Amino acid sequence: MLRFLLFRILQAIPVLFVMSVITFAIIQAPPGDYGDFVKSNLISQGGASVAAAEAAAEDYRERNGLNDPLPVQYLRWIGGIVTRGDFGFSFFYNKPVSEVVAERLPRTIMLALVCHILASLFGIGFGILAATRQYSWIDTALSFVAFLGMTIPRFLLALIILYVLAFKLNVQELGSFYSSRYGGQAYWLGPLDFNWAKLWNLVQHVWPVVFIATLGGLAYNMRVMRANLLDTLNSQYVETARAKGLPESRVIMRHAVPNALHPLMAYQGVVLPYMLTGEIEVAIVFSLATVGPAIVGSMGIGDVYVTATLLLVLGATLIVGNILADLGLALLDPRIRVGNQA
Repeated sequence: MLRFLLFRILQAIPVLFVMSVITFAIIQAPPGDYGDFVKSNLISQGGASVAAAEAAAEDYRERNGLNDPLPVQYLRWIGGIVTRGDFGFSFFYNKPVSEVVAERLPRTIMLALVCHILASLFGIGFGILAATRQYSWIDTALSFVAFLGMTIPRFLLALIILYVLAFKLNVQELGSFYSSRYGGQAYWLGPLDFNWAKLWNLVQHVWPVVFIATLGGLAYNMRVMRANLLDTLNSQYVETARAKGLPESRVIMRHAVPNALHPLMAYQGVVLPYMLTGEIEVAIVFSLATVGPAIVGSMGIGDVYVTATLLLVLGATLIVGNILADLGLALLDPRIRVGNQA
């Protein structure tokens, strides 16, 4: 197993390299750069003339290497990552990109993991419930929920919830993780004193993001689990287990469900990026300080190193997710473990 894990990690290195080249080239393809953003700000906010603003923008490009050829800019960026762990400098935030990522990525991953866990638990549970009660009103109701989750665009659902909260319920302090009174408080007030009020305040602010991203993942998990379990329940080994007199609950949970989980376990390789993108869409609507608004904002103004680093991180989550999915399959199915040992 360890040899298999090391081999997959070594395979990921060239994939990340190719991904970084493609990502950097694509985000540099549109015309314009951060110098244009500097120029427009000087004209609109500083009252500078067009000629003075253009001269200042050109000076900014020269000082920050934006006039260098694209291969030179890429090699400078990727060389800093490999040799010093330096992801470049953010022009807009005026600080290292690593600090921008460190501020936003943990929140994004936390939300994505919570959404993923809830979507998996409820999706698999609802799928088992729907499959064991096929064509009943329970199956119909759960299938309707899954249909809504898979067809309603997440950004549209986010806009509807935002409208209801802001204009119908008059909810204040939207667009933040905490209310102003809790923002500066610590979670641990003492060795055995946890700040449950701050945690509840966090839940009150992020529940729309969790709900919307969970709904989409839940819908997929439920549909796949229902279809797989229905197919598995008609297998010969399940009929044999029933013929031996085993209780139906044991036949389902011990024999049918583990084998029906295989496709869902393989799907875990892409689900983390899926949950991240789901969280990103909703976070953009609610203006939460996560990866999503940072990517969109940096792309709009040409803050290239922020965009490239965040997209590279999202690509890395896909690779990590596939490795974890392979390990999960190996733990779930002994035949895969035997194959790996061989």
